[in-house]
Amino acid sequence: MSDELLKLRNEIDRLDEEILVRLSERARCAQRVGEVKQGKPPFYRPEREAQVLRRLAELNQGPLPADSVKTIFREIMSACLGLEHPQRVAYLGPAGTFSESASRKQFGSAPGFMPMATIEDVFRAVEAGNVDYGVVPVENSTEGAVNITLDLLLASPVKVCGEVRLRIHQQLMSRADGIGAAKRLYSHAQSLAQCHEWLNRNLPHLPRIPVASNAEAARLASEDAESCAIAGEAAAQLYGLNILAPNIEDNPNNTTRFLVIANHDAGPSGSDRTSLVFSAPNRPGAIHALLEPLARHGVDMTKLQSRPAQSGLWEYVFYADINGHRDDAEVAAALAELANRAAFLKVLGSYPIAAI
Repeated sequence: MSDELLKLRNEIDRLDEEILVRLSERARCAQRVGEVKQGKPPFYRPEREAQVLRRLAELNQGPLPADSVKTIFREIMSACLGLEHPQRVAYLGPAGTFSESASRKQFGSAPGFMPMATIEDVFRAVEAGNVDYGVVPVENSTEGAVNITLDLLLASPVKVCGEVRLRIHQQLMSRADGIGAAKRLYSHAQSLAQCHEWLNRNLPHLPRIPVASNAEAARLASEDAESCAIAGEAAAQLYGLNILAPNIEDNPNNTTRFLVIANHDAGPSGSDRTSLVFSAPNRPGAIHALLEPLARHGVDMTKLQSRPAQSGLWEYVFYADINGHRDDAEVAAALAELANRAAFLKVLGSYPIAAI
């Protein structure tokens, strides 16, 4: 070993020890925060974490990229929060799904993660207080809205307190080392749709079998060497499968947006989004009249989507996302006018725009 290499390794060891000392100091501060709160929830404050991550990304001068810095500090905050109060997070299972990956991206590795059989079960677990938070998919950039999530947001008393954006990379996997022996392909219907063109070009004659989740597809493939699956990398690792073809999604920018639900929403972070659902009175120009206050108060609307209401035939509700927190003056003014004009209005929650 050269003298220069030995010197660099010794310096790394010294820095690691210094980092450890600082981490312990930070952890003790987190414990003290828990004591000051005197056991009063919520312990997890999405707006505070978003502010910390944005600030560190702005301070970062490299060579680590900003996303790496955010990921590292997300894990630090996750571990420290666990000292205050162990978090319980429900997600659409089973283990190995993209919903689990989104949950870990948002909360780090420290919480107890609880897979649920359905999105309805995630909502019920949060409502009942059996978990602190739930993570549910709400829309995909290729396949559109997850309608069951929209319907449950309308019916449930839970609040939206955060969002996660997860780039979806679909992997072709199998126990075998090659695709030649495959006689069937398992995957979730949405993933099959996201890889439709790739499959038509490369595996046009292979039977495609939809199953309840990508993780279930990976499990089935792990039990049969003549089967393959499309799922995420986490599922391949969980079930010990070989990735035969990586990133086979037709759209390289394929992204799913998840919402974090709880019995509270979030305070202002400085870069926020508010989700709401409303209905319009049945008269000409009603939708224009409802949206006019947003434009007049300078509130940017990023999404507007209609969905059949449960109240009757040919009746609709409208889901909207707007930039800003409901406590911001211009947003509050616009929402107050909207409430006076709408037949129905429910603010689903204000929360930080995804920081990672």
